[in-house]
Amino acid sequence: MELASSTSRRDETTAFDHPEFDGHEKIVFGHDAQTGLYTVIAIHDTRLGPAMGGCRMWPYANMQEALTDALRLSRGMTYKNAMAGLDYGGGKAVIIGDPKLHKTPELMHAFGQKVDALGGLYITGEDVGLTPADMESIGGATEHVRGTSKTHRGDPSPYTALGVYNGIQAALRHKFGSDDLHGRTVSLQGLGNVGFTLARFLHHAGADLVVSDINEKAVQKAIDAFSAKSVNPEDAHKVEADVFAPCALGAGLNAVTIPELGAPIVAGAANNQLAEPGDGAALAERGILYAPDYVINAGGVIALALHDVEDEVLETTVRNIGETLTIIFRRAEAESAPTDVIADRMAEERLSSRDV
Repeated sequence: MELASSTSRRDETTAFDHPEFDGHEKIVFGHDAQTGLYTVIAIHDTRLGPAMGGCRMWPYANMQEALTDALRLSRGMTYKNAMAGLDYGGGKAVIIGDPKLHKTPELMHAFGQKVDALGGLYITGEDVGLTPADMESIGGATEHVRGTSKTHRGDPSPYTALGVYNGIQAALRHKFGSDDLHGRTVSLQGLGNVGFTLARFLHHAGADLVVSDINEKAVQKAIDAFSAKSVNPEDAHKVEADVFAPCALGAGLNAVTIPELGAPIVAGAANNQLAEPGDGAALAERGILYAPDYVINAGGVIALALHDVEDEVLETTVRNIGETLTIIFRRAEAESAPTDVIADRMAEERLSSRDV
């Protein structure tokens, strides 16, 4: 795979001028000619500890798209780890390439070498496009990785789903006074590892599901397993439901979709759900309760961070995501501010407490 000018000084200049640059402490452009690796590792903030965040492999059209994702996602990890009460900072890595075509154990090993060269400043893990097997390949080159056989708990997605499920319950309690899911309808957009596990939790709790995904096989599986109804993914947000749970790609809440929302609660696993900074306020103006994405979807990184604790302790910590959201919801009402603004304030308060 060829990618022109991927590690040039022009990229470094562009990174500092990039609209998503937010005082990032370190941005690394990595290339390995033998394996075809092109990667960006963005370290946003290490005041709470070494940066932790997964590695995503995606067929970005160019380095600028990859850089945008790395910068934005790494900042999100800073806030996610802070709100989860973890002693880790925020970082993220992206690899340019189609995981179905370009991914090899050798490429993963080469990426692990790039991580190892940072000396523990960044700890990586599994994200979109990578698997537990890939983590093993990365782990052959660095100890700064989580989700391997050495560090236990390979796939973090069940814990992400558990946290989102508890977040949905917290949102229901705040909005309706009860977290009972019997008779409640959830429109679930995205049936990947997290989305499908979340669907199972919701079904077992008595919810009626409307599901959507570009993968028709996943949709049919959910219909068969959960007696779900289906809808086109682009219409999932319009469904008249109690909860809209976006669990696919980000930026789905925007100037076009927010006026069309058919649910009074938005609570899902997708990262970077708000397309623009003002979209949280637009949700609040419509009376829609929004569970900030980096708070509700923190179960996976909690599992990676607390890889050496007992299962019961880990599950209790993940379930506490619901309590954190309740605090955010109440504070948002008290301060007459959107929930995403309150979450940012709370994260910044914790980060500021570590300033020297």
